[in-house]
Amino acid sequence: MITVQLNKAGFEYDIHSLVKAFFPAEEVLVGVGEPKDMSGVSFHIVTDYFEDRIEIAFYDPTEDGQVPRQAQSVEVDFSDRRETKNRLKQAYYRMLCAYAKKTLPWGDLTGIRPIKIPMALLEEGKDEAYIRKYMKDTYFASDEKIDLSIEVAKRELALLRKIDYENGYSLYIGIPFCPSTCLYCSFTSFPLSAWKEKVDQYLNALEQELLYTAAQFSDKRLNAVYIGGGTPTTLTPPQLRRLIGMVRENFDLSDCLEFTVEAGRPDSITEEKLLALRELGISRISVNPQTMKEETLRIIGRHHTVRQAIDSFWLARKLGFDTINMDLIVGLPNETLLDVEETLRQVAKLSPDNLTVHSLALKRAARLTMFREEYQGLSFENTWETINLTARYAKEMGMTPYYLYRQKNMAGNFENVGYAKEGKAGIYNVLIMEEKQSIVALGAGSISKRVYTDGRIERCENVKDVALYIEKIDEMIERKRKLLTD
Repeated sequence: MITVQLNKAGFEYDIHSLVKAFFPAEEVLVGVGEPKDMSGVSFHIVTDYFEDRIEIAFYDPTEDGQVPRQAQSVEVDFSDRRETKNRLKQAYYRMLCAYAKKTLPWGDLTGIRPIKIPMALLEEGKDEAYIRKYMKDTYFASDEKIDLSIEVAKRELALLRKIDYENGYSLYIGIPFCPSTCLYCSFTSFPLSAWKEKVDQYLNALEQELLYTAAQFSDKRLNAVYIGGGTPTTLTPPQLRRLIGMVRENFDLSDCLEFTVEAGRPDSITEEKLLALRELGISRISVNPQTMKEETLRIIGRHHTVRQAIDSFWLARKLGFDTINMDLIVGLPNETLLDVEETLRQVAKLSPDNLTVHSLALKRAARLTMFREEYQGLSFENTWETINLTARYAKEMGMTPYYLYRQKNMAGNFENVGYAKEGKAGIYNVLIMEEKQSIVALGAGSISKRVYTDGRIERCENVKDVALYIEKIDEMIERKRKLLTD
């Protein structure tokens, strides 16, 4: 355990995120005042805020608070909160690097959207040399990650030029059912076996929310539709026809640049379901193996085989799906660099149009975290070599990176990167990351975001529980009414 003691409240989230980035396996407690119990503490940090400075000291518990191992004093002007936060994080980062004897790929950047920084600077007219120096001096980011962030920011800006921010919006529809719950998953998902008889009731509630949204946004341009989950292809062919038919019948799709269905789990994909999607004009889907190692699939709780993933991909190609994404996760339990390379070799033979490479993130609500004692024998490895390997294979498949985001507690403190062949990039993926356009989200556990012309963002959430969502659908619609109407 690592404890951080503050003399008064301030920047707790930033401190916690940065310390956790260096020590992902440690519990990190940040709070005002001296901790009541110091047993089991590996080291202790004291941070004191004064009128014109911040003082930070690192103590080993054996020193009993007498002589700090490290100490720094940072001059700050608390009236400038942004600059104060930057200086605090810079001081912490330098001290943590010395203590842990390592650096982080993204330096002291702890937010999930690092691309916002180079994107904003590019929009201001700053050149790449300025951006590189700024990100190096301010955040201590590595040259590799600075180059990647600038490359992605430039591609995102090119994609976003197609979007009408003021008069447009995007639509997300969540299907919260899965064949099984993966070991690392913290999304809103429920095992289909327990909810099979409730799916039609769920679609009834979803229809009410969908009809309200169509009426409310009848004067706006719908730019993208994304049906995600969960696993949308847990729905039967008639249920898929009903859902997509509701969208097509009630929304004007003349300005829709893409319509995506996240098929996802190979064990949920059948020829009948894919035919239903093609009949309704869907050609953009995902088939997500996560890994091509059978043993890992069993460990993480996915009930499909490598063969099913391959067969599902070729079936989709045969039926005319011309934009197929595949998701992979690096840093999965007990996987080595050789395992990742074998997965990439097999994916390269398929030649998907998009490849999304996720670094494993150990979320608080995932089974792997909640029941950690059951999985103590598992090892997790993600390195620069692994990340560089995925980038090399993507390049060899004719893909370039076009969107990027980070999550808390990611293996190796790296990132998730979406790669795409020319003309195959996913606009919705960029929109959800850059928060420049309103996104109306329907279904249990979904979060709608309204983006105002001044850049302000407000959100409203639907309840996560499926039964509550069905029961309280009128309340969900009322939440949207309050968010979406002036």
